[in-house]
Amino acid sequence: MFLTITIGIFALLGLVLGVGGVQLAVLGGSLYYLIAGIVFLVTAILLFLRRVEALWLYGAFILGSLAWALWEVGLDWWQLGPRGGLVVVLGLWLMLPGVRRRLGSSHGMGRVASGIMPLALPVLVAVVVAGISLFTDPYDRSGSLPTDQVAAAPALGGDVPDGDWHQYGRTPYGQRYSPLTQINTDNVKDLKVAWTYQTGDVKLPEDVNETTYQVTPLKVDDTLYLCTPHNWAIAVDAATGKEKWKFDANVGLNPDRQHQTCRGVTYYKDPAATAGAACATRVYLPTSDARLIALDAATGNVCENFANGGTLQLGQGMRYNPAGYYYSTSPPVIAAGKIIIGGAVNDNYSTQSQSGVIRAFDVNTGELVWNWDSGNPTQTAPIGEGETYTTNSPNSWSVFSVDEELGLVYIPLGNQVPDQLGMGRSESVEKYSSSIVALDVNTGQDRWVRQTVHHDLWDMDVPAQPVLIDITNKDGAVVPALVGPTKQGDLYVLDRRSGEPIIPVREIPAPGGAIPEDFTSPTQPISDLTFRPPTLTESNMWGLSIIDQMMCRIAFHKLNYEGQYTPPSLNGTLVYPGNFGTFNWGSVAVDPERQVMFGMPTYLAFTSKLVPRADIPPKGEGEKGSEQGLNRNEGAPYGVIMGPFLSPLGIPCQAPPWGTVAGVDLRSGEIAYQHRNGTVYDMTPLPLPFKVGVPGIGGPMITKGGVVFLGAAVDDYLRAYDLTTGEQLWEARLPAGGQATPMTYALDNGKQYLVMVAGGHGSVGTKPGDYVIAYTLPD
Repeated sequence: MFLTITIGIFALLGLVLGVGGVQLAVLGGSLYYLIAGIVFLVTAILLFLRRVEALWLYGAFILGSLAWALWEVGLDWWQLGPRGGLVVVLGLWLMLPGVRRRLGSSHGMGRVASGIMPLALPVLVAVVVAGISLFTDPYDRSGSLPTDQVAAAPALGGDVPDGDWHQYGRTPYGQRYSPLTQINTDNVKDLKVAWTYQTGDVKLPEDVNETTYQVTPLKVDDTLYLCTPHNWAIAVDAATGKEKWKFDANVGLNPDRQHQTCRGVTYYKDPAATAGAACATRVYLPTSDARLIALDAATGNVCENFANGGTLQLGQGMRYNPAGYYYSTSPPVIAAGKIIIGGAVNDNYSTQSQSGVIRAFDVNTGELVWNWDSGNPTQTAPIGEGETYTTNSPNSWSVFSVDEELGLVYIPLGNQVPDQLGMGRSESVEKYSSSIVALDVNTGQDRWVRQTVHHDLWDMDVPAQPVLIDITNKDGAVVPALVGPTKQGDLYVLDRRSGEPIIPVREIPAPGGAIPEDFTSPTQPISDLTFRPPTLTESNMWGLSIIDQMMCRIAFHKLNYEGQYTPPSLNGTLVYPGNFGTFNWGSVAVDPERQVMFGMPTYLAFTSKLVPRADIPPKGEGEKGSEQGLNRNEGAPYGVIMGPFLSPLGIPCQAPPWGTVAGVDLRSGEIAYQHRNGTVYDMTPLPLPFKVGVPGIGGPMITKGGVVFLGAAVDDYLRAYDLTTGEQLWEARLPAGGQATPMTYALDNGKQYLVMVAGGHGSVGTKPGDYVIAYTLPD
């Protein structure tokens, strides 16, 4: 019976591998799987005939498989395992007495030949190689960032007390850097939970898929201010976590919203107001039904003297204004008495979408001061009654940065709908799509633009808040700089006065082959400081076994792929880096004293396939638009089906790492280190702590104590790292997904706290929750 089961297993694997191997070979792929299928079938036949040659054949196959795997991927355990794991386990299976004792030989090979020796040596060799590979990581890049204090009195941006956190990135510069030092590399391991607050805003069954908790709280004086996915604004006591007030914007539910989230609120102190007067300090709350609400920071009451009863309607001036298609997911910035805000336009819903206009309103009255519309960029004076902005112009859904001394606000821009179709774009749209734009704070006129993708057909929005830092060059001169992370993995280090590169940017050839109605740019820009991954090859395909790896190889060959920027197609195109991007809205963190940077490069391939309008099912029978599934692109000749490039088991088809942490010396432009980040603990049915390097979305935060804090990864942990080496120093288990950016603050007594929001992320499938958790050192 045992032998019969064994024969069946080998025969079945032989058939599966043989059929798939033929298909892969026809596509021009590796012949290994076809050979493997033949070996399994022949082994099954020999077992059926009870011939000991089955053991010799399979032993030789183990050695051949090992040689092939080492040739393809070297000593990378995470790639060797799927190639050889099942093969070696079946070798051990054949060594069991229930199999080998039933085999004989017509050639008198004797007792030794029919024993375990034909398999024992190959299995032993494979195990030894696997053991060596466990201690070898060919991907890891080890090194150290410089520790010299380059700037004795660095520009942090704005007038923020050391113990406070006034804006999304702490200051208008967006550095995500705190000058606090109580928590440092020596004692961070001792952090304990100080308090936990639960907002009560939980994900509902009828919520859209991408209901996410991405907020970074603000800390001003003795209070934390935050928002929730359903747009509640909340104030809590910084020392105890006790709720002070809560305001519910009553946004309701709308299935047409692509996102249900809030990344933060904006704090403002009116210098002309009497201390203690109503609305002398304010919190501005953006909502998912396209409003901006002014609240009294002390009480949570609506500031009725702002705009129309305390609320700005952001849908004003839009020619088309379908509910749920437009809203602001990120906090606006305040500069020179103006509150400046953009908006997220649903990706790939409809060509008749709202404008991506950037607007500046008087921070006290809500009166429109200027509007910059990338579809009509020269006319920035407020539009008149009955006028409208350009329909469906490129929008900015992320966070802005401000340099008030230069009088500039820095805008990361995306694309117009649809992302994958470029025909019919205007000259202005072609100029400003996927770019960083510097606007005059007072007039809204653009001072400079730096495009990061030409004629973007891949949803490569600039997703991250530009980070402002003064860099001391080799000649000792201080240059006001901007660091712009991009989805494709480039870090643009620019002179923020002019947009000219500090670290060189060059043009490289890009693939052609767009659909007949469209075109591609012959070249694309690339920064000399880049985390772009190498072009994928068949050997980069992954799986938990040789079977699903083979299926990923077949899928890889069926897709159009000539490297990064392969255009969308009717056949289906591999997009790598994918739509989540190498960097996303979490941006990067910089240390302005040491002039170094810490980031979380992520690598996850996507696929996209254009669908002719006639083949798209009627409304209600398919998704309107999202990062996964059918994107309808109403009004365009094609929809698009898109999503992560996954195996039949639902894991990425490309080999790990999918998530890393990295450190960069911004003065030299050198990458000092890059390490795998995160485990598959929450990605598999069993809680396995294997450090594969998993995807993440969120951002890092640096302290002067030399510690970096980061959640983001799809395992539910908050981690601390040594900024100098990238070594992990501490981790804490979170009760839900930590897809937000942490912050830190201190009380008047000097005690430092670390705060992390844990609420999960719908698109990456982490556990939802409503937690705000503060950590501190023991007394």
